[in-house]
This record gives sequence, C-alpha cells and structure tokens, in this order.
Amino acid sequence: METAIGVFSSRDRAEEAVKELLAAKVPKESIAFLTLSETEAKSVGKGFGATVGGFMGAATGMSAGVVAATLLVVPGIGQVFALGFGAAALLGLAGAGAGSAVGGAAAEHKAGPVPAADESASEDVAFFREVLKEGRSLIVVRTESHDTAAAACGILDRLGLGIQGRTPMKMQTAIREISGITIVDVSGRITVGEGNVMLRDALRAVLDKGSKKILLNLRDVGYVDSSGLGELVKSYTTVRNQGGQMKLVNLSKRIHDLLQLTKLYAVFDIEADEASALQSF
Repeated sequence: METAIGVFSSRDRAEEAVKELLAAKVPKESIAFLTLSETEAKSVGKGFGATVGGFMGAATGMSAGVVAATLLVVPGIGQVFALGFGAAALLGLAGAGAGSAVGGAAAEHKAGPVPAADESASEDVAFFREVLKEGRSLIVVRTESHDTAAAACGILDRLGLGIQGRTPMKMQTAIREISGITIVDVSGRITVGEGNVMLRDALRAVLDKGSKKILLNLRDVGYVDSSGLGELVKSYTTVRNQGGQMKLVNLSKRIHDLLQLTKLYAVFDIEADEASALQSF
C-alpha cells in the first residue's frame, strides 16, 4: 500500500488538488480529505461528490459513486469534517460509518457523541491530528497501484507541498551499528516507487533482526515527495507499534523545511546530531 500526503493551508489549493486527483482518475475511494473548516469542506465536497445527508444540505442517502461525508468530534481538536471512505479511520475514530452524515444533528447539538477509538485504525493517527490542530487541511491518498500513487504524488507535491521538479540522485541506504543502536544512513531521494520502497525494505530488515533502537540519518537526503513523507510517517509508527524507538537525525534543510511546513516537526523524535542521538536512547 502506497500513501501520499498533501498538507494545505489554502482552500483554493485543496479544492484544486481534489479536482486534479479526480481528473487524473485517482479513485474516489482512495482519497480522504480532512479539515476543521465547514466552509472548506463544503467547497471541496462539491467537486468530491460528498453530497450526503445534512452535512452537504442534500437529501439523506447515497447514490453510486458518492463519497461519504462525516462530521466527527475528535478529542483535543473538536469538530472535524471528513470526506471520503476511511477518512474517519485516519483519525483513529469508529462509530461514524461510511455514508453516514451527522451534519443535521451537529447543527442542533454542535457535535453529537464522541466516536469511540478504533483499535484497528490507522497507525498514523497522531500525525494527522497534529496537522489538523495547526489549522491545516489534509488530503491522503492510499492505493495499491503504483501508477495511481505516482499521479497523486505529482499533484500533491505541487499543490500541497510546493515541490517542483526532482533531484537526479537515486536513493541509497547503508546500515551500521553502534552500541546496540542501528543506524540507517539514507542518501538521495525518498520518492514514490523508488526511495519509499527502499526505505520500507531497509527498516523491515532491521526490525526482522530484532533491532529496537533505530536512528534514521537523513543528512544526505535531497528530495522527499508526498509519498516519501507518507513513508516516513508509516516507518516511524511501525517501529513504535513493534515496541521500538526510531529517531530522525541530521535533517537536511529540505527535510527540515518540509516537516516545518507540514507541522509534523513536533511529532517526530528528532535529534540534531549523531552523538546526541546515540546518548538519547
């Protein structure tokens, strides 16, 4: 499964991204949109086909091809508008079934019941919640198709991350160990179909050997696209879910700026240099 993440501070860019994703034949069921803004949700939802129940002011029910629109109440954040099947699961919430729209109830009661936590929900919950807390909106594309992922990345890179063009240097990894801590040195680019798969495989090999303390050295990473960002999020949470620790170290300027832009800098465990990172475990 490939994951591409686009983070937006502009409603116009988010709306344009959804339009372009659909025009590029990215399946609606692969796209999830999350925002705190009702105005933004309604604007994006018109193009997204989210015309369910009171949420979009349309008749209750759902016709073929229409994407679910759900109003959620997320602890610590408040009211979140979610468009797309599986959008609720991205926030770790259950009890908001596909196709249900609680907008009518919300208008009267402001929120409605807090959905229960879903133990099988996305591993990336903390990341998505952190972005929303910072007032950004999110588009997440998840797909098994490489071609679909590549098309989505091109759109989300340009409109969500502001990335133009690619560096020619392909990704490489090297693994070493110091005092029981595994260091994965990464260089080149972490991109869809290339670096994201290599990073996934490298970390899987490290975990399979029983390593629980992992340092991801990103000093020589010159480019990360929307899929690469998604892979960093998945790698970090996968290690934690297996009882390990993963820290990022020596962020290149590109990675540093990207994590600041997307408001994910505070979510990752980041160390400035290798010496301090080794001592921090």
